Amino acid sequence: MNLKSACGFAEIIYVFSSRCIELIERWVTPLFLLVLRLYVAEVFFRAGVLKLLDWSATLYLFDNIYAVPVIPPHLAAVMGTGGETLLPILLVLGFAGRFAAAGIFVTNLMAAISFPDISDLGLQDHKLWGLMLLVLVFFGPGPLSIDHWIKRRREKKVKDTFYK
Repeated sequence: MNLKSACGFAEIIYVFSSRCIELIERWVTPLFLLVLRLYVAEVFFRAGVLKLLDWSATLYLFDNIYAVPVIPPHLAAVMGTGGETLLPILLVLGFAGRFAAAGIFVTNLMAAISFPDISDLGLQDHKLWGLMLLVLVFFGPGPLSIDHWIKRRREKKVKDTFYK
């Protein structure tokens, strides 16, 4: 193989890999971010609904089992349950997606810290959810979200205003 054919082969590889990356960024990444949002939201929404279904048991857990630092147990129960039921809805819609992911991240962190008898497997679950939520905090909810729609609409309005 001579130098000219090697350069041609390298160019083919470069073009092919660039197109593959474009396809991944256009189709796979938005689906990945959507799946992350749906998965994490389902986990926390289900936990919040369970707390709401038996509020007296929830208050008992926060009074006697969970050791939430700094805030009173009943306030922690309301805040935790509210975070687990309301923020996942925002996350699914991708509305205020980074805010929702950050809020659920804090809820997840408090849950992992405050439960004294958490198993190794339970701790691994919380770490996984935390990493998923951090991806959403840093990268946003993605193109399949209300946030993205609002951003595009705002950009169009700015473009129409300045480039008439």
